Amino acid sequence: MIRYHVKSFNELTTEELYDVLKLRSEVFVVEQNCIYQDMDDKDLLCYHVLGKLPNSELLSYARIVPPKVSYTEPSIGRVLVRMSHRKGGAGYELMRFTLNETKRLYPEFSIKISAQAYLESFYQSLGFTSLNDPYLEDGIPHLAMIWQH
Repeated sequence: MIRYHVKSFNELTTEELYDVLKLRSEVFVVEQNCIYQDMDDKDLLCYHVLGKLPNSELLSYARIVPPKVSYTEPSIGRVLVRMSHRKGGAGYELMRFTLNETKRLYPEFSIKISAQAYLESFYQSLGFTSLNDPYLEDGIPHLAMIWQH
């Protein structure tokens, strides 16, 4: 059973921050073989969604970016599930939870994301619509997508 926690940057414990940065590096830098600046100062302004197992192991993660930081709208980014727990619905569960939290925090806004292009159908199944053709971000094809009320 995954338990979700939503915390501002200042509410994260040192251990939680370390776990988040370690898992983001495992997925986005090592697994996807993508060298990029993960720590982009946006973390300081974001809400962090931590999906933990009962033993406190970090299983999944996403960050909620406030309006006017990445886009006019709020955004969801750095979405990931530990490799050992993929294909069991953990990604859908994380995104449904994170969407609900984003709508609760910013009810008057649509939600805009920059999604890896190969995940387009995943995000469409959650109600997102593609806004453009794929573009390269850090060497990986991405799509701008929007979720509207």
